[in-house]
This record gives sequence, C-alpha cells and structure tokens, in this order.
Amino acid sequence: MAGALALQSGPLPDWTAVSPALILALTGLLLFVIDSIDSDSDNTVLLAGLSTVGSLFAFGVAGWFLVEGTGQAATGGAISLYGDALVVDGMSLFFTLIFTIVAAMVCIASLDYVAEQRHQAEFFSLVLFAATGMTLMSMSNSLATAFISLELASLPSYALVAYLKDNRGSVEAALKYFLIGALSSAVFAFGISLVYAATGSLLLSDIASSLGDADGMTGILGMGVLMLLGGFAFKTASVPFHFWAPEAYEGAPAPISAFLSSASKAAGFAIAFRVFVEAFPLGQLPAGVDWVLAFQVLAVVTMTLGNFAAATQENVKRMLAYSSIGHAGYALIGLAALTAGGPNANVLGASMAHLLVYGFMNTGAFLFIALVEYWGVGTTFEDYNGLGARAPMACVAMSVFMFSLAGLPPFGGFFSKYVLFYSAIEAGFWWLAAVGAVNSALSLFYYSRVVKAMWIEDAAPTLELGSKPVGLYTAVIFAAVGTLLLLPAFQPVIETAQTVATALF
Repeated sequence: MAGALALQSGPLPDWTAVSPALILALTGLLLFVIDSIDSDSDNTVLLAGLSTVGSLFAFGVAGWFLVEGTGQAATGGAISLYGDALVVDGMSLFFTLIFTIVAAMVCIASLDYVAEQRHQAEFFSLVLFAATGMTLMSMSNSLATAFISLELASLPSYALVAYLKDNRGSVEAALKYFLIGALSSAVFAFGISLVYAATGSLLLSDIASSLGDADGMTGILGMGVLMLLGGFAFKTASVPFHFWAPEAYEGAPAPISAFLSSASKAAGFAIAFRVFVEAFPLGQLPAGVDWVLAFQVLAVVTMTLGNFAAATQENVKRMLAYSSIGHAGYALIGLAALTAGGPNANVLGASMAHLLVYGFMNTGAFLFIALVEYWGVGTTFEDYNGLGARAPMACVAMSVFMFSLAGLPPFGGFFSKYVLFYSAIEAGFWWLAAVGAVNSALSLFYYSRVVKAMWIEDAAPTLELGSKPVGLYTAVIFAAVGTLLLLPAFQPVIETAQTVATALF
C-alpha cells in the first residue's frame, strides 16, 4: 500500500515525491532554452551557476523529504507512482543525495574547466539529464523503468566522455564506452525478457510473488538473473565488465571522470540493491538460483583485480580509475553478505553509507586531477613532485582524499569501511571482510605515492602553476570539507542508511 507524502507543513500530492528528479530535468531543459536563445553563449558563470543551484535545490528537497520521513514507515511506507513503476522511499532519497551533491560539485568545478570550450550549455544540460536518469534508477520499481532510466543515465554519459572533440583520447574513450555499454544494455534487456518469461511480470513485487510458480523454468530464470547481474556489473564497473572504466575515465574531461566514477557507480548499486533484494528475495528462490554466491565471487575478484591493477599504474588518473573498480568490490559486500534471516539491513546500509563517503572523497580526488590538468601539469606520479609547495591548500585536500580512500583513521573512509567489514563479519562472512582489509592495506601503497610526490619529492625547476581557478578550487575544498565533516556526522549517516535499508527486507 502506497504511503502518503505528508510533511510537517501539510499534505502534498504524491507526484511531488519525485520533485528531485523533476528539478534536475527542468534545470537541464532551462539550459536548453538559454542555448536556443543564444547558441553562441559563453556565459559560463550563468550556465554553471544555474546547474549548481538546480543540483543543490534537488539535494535540499531530497534531504528535506528524508528528514521528514517521506516514503518511510513513520508516514505510511513507500510512495508508489504510475502503476507502481516508480517508488519513492528512504533508500531512493538517500541515493538521490549522492547523485545531486556530486552533480553540484562537478558543475561548479566545470566553471573553469570548460570556460574555453564550445557547447557549454549542452555540457551542463547533459550532466543534469544523466543525474535525472540516476535519480530515476534509484526509484525504479519495475525492470522496464530500470532499463529506461539506466539508458537515460548512460546516453548523456557517452556524449560527455566525448566532449573534448579535438582530443583523440576523449573520442576514442567514448567510442569504447559506447560499444561496451550497448553490449551490456543488450545483455540486460535479454535478461529482463527471460525473467518476464519465467515470472510473467516486470514489477519487482510481482516477480517475487511469482517465484514459487517458476520451478519448471528454473534454468530460464537463472540465466535471466545472471544477465541482469551482468548489466549491473557494467554500470558499477565491476569485473568482468570493467574494461571501459580506465579508458573512459582517462579520456573524459576530469570532472566527468569524477561524475562517472562516483554518481554513476552509486546509481548502479541503487538499482541493483532494489532489484535483487525485492524481486529475488532470499529464501524464496528456486534451487539452483543463487545470486548471493555470484556477488561473493564478483566482490572478491573486483576488489582484488582493481587494487592490484591500480598498484601497477604510473598515470595518476588511471590509478584512480582502477582504484574505483576496487571500491566497487567493497560496495558489492552489501549484496554478497546477505543471508536469509541475517542482519541484512545492517550490511546493505553499511554499503550505502560507504557509497556516500566515497562520493565526496573520490569526486574530490578526480577534481584535483582536473585542477592539475588546468595548470598543464603532467599525468604521472613524477609530474606531481613538489606540488605541495606550489598549491598547499589543494594538496592538503588531495591528501585527505588519498588517506580517506585508503581507509586510514580518522578519515571518513576508515569509518565507512570499518562498519562495512564489521557488518560482513556479523553476517558470518568474515572472509569477505578479511579480503577487503587486505585489499585496503594494498591500496595504501599507491595512494601514498601521490602524497609522497606532492609533499616529499622536489619539484622540477620548470614547474610553474598558473592562476587559481575559482570553480575548481571551490569544488575541491568543498569535497575535502565534506569528507572531514562526515567524521562527526557518520553515526547519523550510518543509522539513517541502515534504517532505510530495513524497509527492503
């Protein structure tokens, strides 16, 4: 039964529950209107400002709804819309906070990054449309809307990776990203058709209730679930669908690399959490369909390959790309450590909290790379030598990101990993936590190389930095402050995440 959108200020129509997505979409359309009036507009301040304000407004509305209990048990439960195709609950609002705050940081950082580029309005509108698709992914309660919203998030992303049209690396990365994305979409769509053939429905709740009648089609259902898993693995850059990530992140404009590695990854997890937990609940699956085992293998292989590959890189941007694959492995523990009757809400909530912390620290790290690219500094670890003496504030922020990503105390990444690994141990999967801890220790090697280069190594005599761009500096410092503020705020964050995750079980 759908809940009602009742706030302290009074009842509102149920359709207003999707306001964050509507705000993002309308802001993107407003940018199109501005571009149609003045197609040669180079007023980057206006375009970036509108995009940032729209993203922050959507963030504020989502946060307001979450605090007021919209879609949660206290107000009558999840709000179902459009024939149950979309559902607004605590989990969708929690993930919307991640998408919108990352979009805001990327938009303000792009103020300087795209200042000399053409088609600036298109750039910002594509970012907002991609964020709209991600928001709808978190709200999808049907495999049909899940597929459509995934494509809405993916298609603008392909164009954004290729935004630097005169850069061969950018165009090549976009082509590879598009081809692998098209393949994964086909696999995902085929998986949807197989699940529909076995259960006769696309709505997640109806699929769950039909599992008992699918005994004669266990093979078809199992293949469909496996193909769905492959589609989600692409969106989260998990092995073996990770090949596009290093190429796309390296070739794309650095703010877009931040957007894809943080917001897009979180969107993949948002829809995966909902689909597998609600459509294929543990204890109701036919024998032979064990998606938890598949995610356990996926988690171990993804975090291990990502971290070992990152340790061999000499290019800082590619190192962060492989590092993001490793972090996808950590977040997969949220699905890999689920059991029938276990502390599932704690495990899933811990993974959601880690993705929120990751959204700040990983976005900030890629935006620092955008800052370095703006100055024309090289891309290797050696090129970062002595940056601490030239740009101390930005390098302090980058050090915070590196130590937090590595999971060192007392940074936000330590607390999110600790709770995630502890939840896995509580669920009886101590070996998953052990593999994660070993991989975190390995990651300290390559993250510390960045810090060592910035603060310990001597700079080249020819190293000269240009002006300090306001937008990029603001975004980097904001991300660092957000990472640090999550230290005292982590307790309410994890409690909120685990509370909203409880409604899924």
